[in-house]
Amino acid sequence: MSADKRNSFTLTDNRTGESFEMPLMDGKVGPSVIDVRRLYAQTGCFTYDPGFTSTASCDSSITYIDGDKGVLLHRGYSIEELASKSDFMEVCYLLLNGELPNVEEKEDFSKKITYHTMLHEQVMNFYRGFRRDSHPMAVMVGVVGALSAFYHDSTDVRDPQQRLIASHRLIAKMPTLAAMAYKYSIGQPFVYPRNDLSYSENFLHMTFSVPTEEYKVSPVLARAMDRIFILHADHEQNASTSTVRIAGSSGANPFACIAAGIASLWGPAHGGANEAVLQMLQQIGHKDRIPEFIERAKDKNDPFRLMGFGHRVYKNYDPRAAVMRESCHEVLAELNVDDPLLELAMELERIALSDPYFKEKKLFPNVDFYSGIILKAMGFPTSMFTVLFALARTVGWVAQWNEMIEDPMQKISRPRQLFLGEDKRDFVPMDQRK
Repeated sequence: MSADKRNSFTLTDNRTGESFEMPLMDGKVGPSVIDVRRLYAQTGCFTYDPGFTSTASCDSSITYIDGDKGVLLHRGYSIEELASKSDFMEVCYLLLNGELPNVEEKEDFSKKITYHTMLHEQVMNFYRGFRRDSHPMAVMVGVVGALSAFYHDSTDVRDPQQRLIASHRLIAKMPTLAAMAYKYSIGQPFVYPRNDLSYSENFLHMTFSVPTEEYKVSPVLARAMDRIFILHADHEQNASTSTVRIAGSSGANPFACIAAGIASLWGPAHGGANEAVLQMLQQIGHKDRIPEFIERAKDKNDPFRLMGFGHRVYKNYDPRAAVMRESCHEVLAELNVDDPLLELAMELERIALSDPYFKEKKLFPNVDFYSGIILKAMGFPTSMFTVLFALARTVGWVAQWNEMIEDPMQKISRPRQLFLGEDKRDFVPMDQRK
């Protein structure tokens, strides 16, 4: 990113006639940004941007999105290629280090992650302090934040080696924590991780195996799980990633920062989209009612919306959806599940993809539509969907957090406000108040 003094915006104060030069900064791709860092000093004014939807809060080299063209790149590599040709460990290495690993680097990185999957035994006591019917995301916020009480040797954010160890620990332990949250909710014993399994295989084994019988991980399900992790690994400066960066800007330890990201992700407007898809399908109820709900979705005066169609960022097509669609059909064929809700979903997909209205509006099924169907078919309750999102997104949060810490321009985040409250008032004694 560079600031070219020949390219700038001129801001004119119509009240005084004064003009101010605002430098224009160009990235490698994507929109340029107007540098307003000296705006307050020069004009005495702040910018007003609720939700920061027009504000670049940082510079980054990790993920690039072009929503109009349906592009998602991690370190320059398209998400379609990564999801079809790579695996999650390789994508984790790429996000953290900026380059794809060679054979030796991949093997070394995978080994480090594998040997960090175990948890301190006393962490299990935290689970037993929760009610059995606690939402798994409530459990995850608590136990991830509590990791800083157990791993004191990786909380100094000024030490690059400690940051590296913390990064590996978070990526490695998140599947163990997530599987334990599920096991606790259904009253089954915790299952320890196994070093002979891949990242995705290990997670499925810890989630669905029981001590009384052997559990064989289906290669099709393991690959689908791996793709879900890849497709959710990072997504630029979204709400949860920004939360991690804001928490980290204060110097908070990495476990606390990731716990903050999980809390932000928990919001239904952010991480609950695939859960909302299942709720919508339940509302529709039967394939015969699809035309009715299709018409309702077209009616601007009807509050009903088709969840899992279209995307706030991608105005054309969610680039992750094609890969997820392929996995979705592979999983349904592998499991041969007899579930009316899944049959309904496939019929809804078929009708929506052939309906001229949806084609014109570019309301195609997105990644959340397919991931929700896959996770239900695999046996995950809807309460676990956002947990799996958090598991996958941890590597993105960690990469963004590390980038923020290493940024020489990094400052503690301090948004400003447009104050609309009362001006200074004199205190009125109780007996004089009306």
